[in-house]
Amino acid sequence: MLPLPEGEFDAYLFDCDGTIADSMPIHYLAWQRALAEYGATFPEELFYAWGGRTPVSVIEDLNEQQGLAMPVDLVDERREQVFQQLLPDVRAVPEVLEHILSSYGTLPFAVVSGSSRESVTASLNALGLLDRFDVMVCAGDYLNGKPDPECFLAAARLLGVSPGRCLVFEDTDFGVQAAAAAGMAAVRVPPPWQRHPSGVSSA
Repeated sequence: MLPLPEGEFDAYLFDCDGTIADSMPIHYLAWQRALAEYGATFPEELFYAWGGRTPVSVIEDLNEQQGLAMPVDLVDERREQVFQQLLPDVRAVPEVLEHILSSYGTLPFAVVSGSSRESVTASLNALGLLDRFDVMVCAGDYLNGKPDPECFLAAARLLGVSPGRCLVFEDTDFGVQAAAAAGMAAVRVPPPWQRHPSGVSSA
């Protein structure tokens, strides 16, 4: 089980992809397939460095970097379509699942994600965990993505818990930075290559 920082907490806030769901390799495969249709590339190292960002901002930056004019909404729709097709392969991150199962019912949970509500709902449904969460804050529910603290502060407000009494579970630098900016303690979830020493690309 992941060690928690010292202190008393009144709520747990969880990122979804790479934190609750071991879905980042599947997301990367979906990105590759969607972007290939437009001749765009997305190096795996950059994909993980940009973890926590909204898909729209990623596509916009890839357009700018690679001199492309990909239709943002269509690429995002295609990426989500492929992800949904691959979703039956998703599993929970064991170290995080332990905390969800052991603490459920003792304090409220929120999911705070840069992914769409549709994507997060599908992932949690596939894992049988959707009913564990009191609040969901997803892309479209806030203006500024991680590392801005807006999404975490929104979740704390919806739960009625002071930010300083929230503990965040996150797998990305942007997410941990957002938690710190919100005045929240954070637990860093190991990346896929530490949980899967054979490589991150095997979905």
